Amino acid sequence: MNKDTVVIDIETKNTFADVGRDNFTGLNISVVGVYSYNQDKYIAYDEHQLDELGELMKNTGLVVGFSITRFDLPVMAKHYDFDLFAIPRLDILDEIELNMGKRISLDLLAKENLGYGKTGHGMDAPILYGEGKLDELKKYCLNDVKVTKELYDLGKKQGYLLVPTRNSSTPEKVVFDWHERLMYQRLF
Repeated sequence: MNKDTVVIDIETKNTFADVGRDNFTGLNISVVGVYSYNQDKYIAYDEHQLDELGELMKNTGLVVGFSITRFDLPVMAKHYDFDLFAIPRLDILDEIELNMGKRISLDLLAKENLGYGKTGHGMDAPILYGEGKLDELKKYCLNDVKVTKELYDLGKKQGYLLVPTRNSSTPEKVVFDWHERLMYQRLF
């Protein structure tokens, strides 16, 4: 069986305001949303299913996300005895920043390219968790995974994404070589 490609997004029970800036080990995961290309399905793992998620990640050939290098993977790392950063990854936000020298929100990027945005804000996740609204939290997280997956699929298919800019009504076309680069990564 080929190694899986997964799209991930995590939500936490708390925020940096609670634990201190850049204290990734102080953040606690409430939900991890995943899309598995091999299984062709969306899966929400709660805090008690992180071992199961770890097994999936061990068989992953590529992890895709939005700001996963700076947030999701550092928060997840304390739960695993293997190096999540050793898994090839494609971080859409990093790709845009490398090309444009600036960052953008997932919501704005999605609205420009997909015609719709996110269904909420990540800062709401700890509130939903605290209120016991776990189904709503999982739905929100999986929607972010869906948005990220569709941006990845679009960028891979057409070779670019449109990035809105502050000083112009015309978005900037950011070209990617994801298909070629990902094929190269899988050879090694």
